[in-house]
Amino acid sequence: MTSLTSHHFSTRALPRGDQFAAWCGWFHPVFDVPASPAAEAEGFLAEAAITPLGQMAISRVQAPRIRVLRGARNLRRDPVDHWNITIGQVETRLVCGGRARVIPAGAPFVVSLGETIESEREADDRLQLYLPRDHFSHLAPLLDRMRGLPLEGPHGRLLGDYLALLSRSLPSLAPEDLPRLQPAIQAMLQACLDPAALGGEAAQAQGDLTRLEQVRIAIRRQMHRATLNATALCREVGMSRSQLYRLLEGQGGVVRYIQRLRLLAAHAALNDLADGRSISVIAEATGFYDPSAFSRAFRREFGLTPTELRLAARAGEVPALVAVLPAEAATLSGYLRGR
Repeated sequence: MTSLTSHHFSTRALPRGDQFAAWCGWFHPVFDVPASPAAEAEGFLAEAAITPLGQMAISRVQAPRIRVLRGARNLRRDPVDHWNITIGQVETRLVCGGRARVIPAGAPFVVSLGETIESEREADDRLQLYLPRDHFSHLAPLLDRMRGLPLEGPHGRLLGDYLALLSRSLPSLAPEDLPRLQPAIQAMLQACLDPAALGGEAAQAQGDLTRLEQVRIAIRRQMHRATLNATALCREVGMSRSQLYRLLEGQGGVVRYIQRLRLLAAHAALNDLADGRSISVIAEATGFYDPSAFSRAFRREFGLTPTELRLAARAGEVPALVAVLPAEAATLSGYLRGR
């Protein structure tokens, strides 16, 4: 029986002086890891294993004390939009969406790679489940509600035990198990995160998250239309203009939200080596029919032009930070983009 393929990265075979830089390179550009003179001088023994599970991926990370950041620069350079469900054996000091939290040891918590994150913890062995938003939109309200919050109590323990069992079972699983495995994982997440008992303000917030996901899906479906605007969105999702404007106020407004999703879709296409469409065709497919306006908006959002991004992707260029990685090694970003 063919087992699932797990990809491993370890700093143990590298010279002590290169270990910390290599670990930083594994995370880059999804996260930045601030410099640590002690780790750079004393070495940084760490390893990660990531196993694709169809559209999902499960990762186990063993590393010393570390602090990681996902700031505005990371969002521009690598705009992957995954949820990450993490279970650590030590507490995590987390700043997510501008809110500071201390996550207790053993409590699962959710972060979204679509927003800024700051995380710090001591040496740990932790599990992480990655879920790309586009493939799990039906879980979006549940996962978005839990961003940055510890999932404690019986449901948290159940989810933690389930993911630990899943991790231990990976060597015995085969690719043909995935069609059954994915629905099982989704059902477990639904059971542990289901907010059926919510009421009052929490229920209103849950409803807003559901409607926001409906709007996002509608924009993705209609973004090729240059005429996509608030009126068209209201008609598409069945809500009033006042509801739509209130819903997207925290996202920078309707126009900004539409443009952001257009640009993220264009970025993903230009960074995809398998996408052979021209830049102009990709621009039109994402609703930009003026090449100059597209280039200007793209540069403002990501700090480089569409042509520069495509050339960099085709050349396989990587930051100098990851130069110490073995030539055959991939990065976290590469595996997430492969989902």
